[in-house]
Amino acid sequence: MNTPDAFPQMFAAPWLAQFSDPNAWQAWMKMPDGFGAGSASGMGAPGAAAPGAAAAMNAANPAAMMTRMLGDFNASVSPAKLEALRDDYLQKAARLWQDFATGKTPAFQDKRFAAPEWTANPMSAFSVASYLLNAAFLTALAEAVEAKPRDKHKIRFAVQQMVDALSPANFLATNPEAQQQMIETKGESLGKGMANMLADLQKGRISQSDESAFEVGRNVGVTPGTVVFENDLFQLIQYAPSTPAVHEVPLLMIPPCINKYYILDLQPENSLVRYLVEQGNTVFMMSWRNPDQAMSKLGLDDYVERGAIRAIEAARAISGQEKVNVFGFCVGGTIAASALAVEAARGNQPAASLSLFTTLLDFSDNGVLDVFVDEAQVALREQKMARGGLMPGRDLATMFSSLRPNDLVWNYVQQNYLKGKNPPAFDLLYWNADSTNLPGPMVCWYLRNTYLENKLKVPGALTVAGVPVDLGAIDCPTFLYGSREDHIVPWDAAFLSMQLLNPNKPKANRFVLGASGHIAGVINPASKNKRSYWVADGAAGGDGKGRGKPSPSDWLAGATERKGSWWPEWAAFLAEQGGQDVPAPDAPGGVGYQAIEPAPGRYVKARAD
Repeated sequence: MNTPDAFPQMFAAPWLAQFSDPNAWQAWMKMPDGFGAGSASGMGAPGAAAPGAAAAMNAANPAAMMTRMLGDFNASVSPAKLEALRDDYLQKAARLWQDFATGKTPAFQDKRFAAPEWTANPMSAFSVASYLLNAAFLTALAEAVEAKPRDKHKIRFAVQQMVDALSPANFLATNPEAQQQMIETKGESLGKGMANMLADLQKGRISQSDESAFEVGRNVGVTPGTVVFENDLFQLIQYAPSTPAVHEVPLLMIPPCINKYYILDLQPENSLVRYLVEQGNTVFMMSWRNPDQAMSKLGLDDYVERGAIRAIEAARAISGQEKVNVFGFCVGGTIAASALAVEAARGNQPAASLSLFTTLLDFSDNGVLDVFVDEAQVALREQKMARGGLMPGRDLATMFSSLRPNDLVWNYVQQNYLKGKNPPAFDLLYWNADSTNLPGPMVCWYLRNTYLENKLKVPGALTVAGVPVDLGAIDCPTFLYGSREDHIVPWDAAFLSMQLLNPNKPKANRFVLGASGHIAGVINPASKNKRSYWVADGAAGGDGKGRGKPSPSDWLAGATERKGSWWPEWAAFLAEQGGQDVPAPDAPGGVGYQAIEPAPGRYVKARAD
């Protein structure tokens, strides 16, 4: 059976085939004479491939793919639902054919086809309308499938991949914008597009930004600082103060190990690190090393013990404080919470506070990532990597791009390849392409124990760094953040941490909900005053009184929307937990922690490709 992470590669070959066979797309776009309403495993469907269709497109033919998927998942569609979908489809198809025969240009609302070229030619407009009709049928068919919830989620995901991949905007033969561009440039755009595609084939990924416009340490990741500690797993950066006085309790930032840390320190105007320094915080940042073969046997215990816990020790020693404010982002938050639970099991409470942004501790709802995790897929990775090996950063980048294919894949196919344009400079997408590898044992442990079996939320169910962990044993105030449109960590799943942390002191937990998605919701500079966020005044509960275990819906019902960035809310929380203000340190480091090199350090500059 094809696994979800194989979907992007499955559609790449058929897409490339259109350069040599411009008629291949018609295998799907051809209006059928009819389709059967038999059993799900042997049913026909609108848009089934015509005899003699190009072999390259047959691999991604929606009807064949749907039939195969239903068989793989032992799923079905009830005859009544199928008949209803069939009747609806045929009625709409008949109207579309009638409009075409009478010369009426079909109307459609889809930003992919907003350019006037799509309606200037009746054939182009009809191809779009046919595509949207077939796409709507396949989407409705996927919704009608009767299967286990996880299997149905995978079927929906696979169908959406097919629908997005087979858009007429993705093919030179059916994209009038690209054709007009080719005519106006006398073929130059096609030549540039082919050059762009060949360059990306060499890199093994689609270019999403003008990568020559950025360099880590030159115009991204430039907040002044010094590397004051390093081991084989991470470097620790201490940022230079920009205020005469600072809060005595420092802030340790633990970014996700699946990305580079400088998403939190992009350019000065959107750097969260710079903002925190300007608010009077002494900021330490972990910069994870990009794993090579020498690190291929590392597990989660290493990331917790020799990573997060070691960084906490260094920040305490350098600052001279008993406790530090600990921050974790995404996977970095899971590592941070695990580290503090390990310390609690050992009788230590080194955190003055814990802040978690878009972090899962309860993996009951994994969002769209659920399609990539099941027993078969995890067992396959364990067979390949559990005892050693690397998960290439390119694989992770492909997986995350497939979650938003129209924005992160096909948009660039159309612009870079079909129209021959160079992608614009965009710091966030430059960072997005700067992927990192992961040690196989760490990946396998993480997938099985969190995403698949959800053991981290159960007190004592997991042993980490040699001790059973209980998240409820972490004793400090918490600031939890979720992004309302996050497709990787659904906000209500991030909210469930409220039920795990400080179980006997719910008023010690605070949740803030921001607008936008997983990254854009977090990187929302206060200076730009964009978007909005939601807070519930008072305590943790949705009723604002902290009674019982709060639910996401109750919390949102009692929350108030505020305009602008939520960063000042977090800065105020850190100030409350920061102790007294003291003179800013004269120099970085301290006894046993000497300056090694200027920030951003060399670990962050090592590329996976």
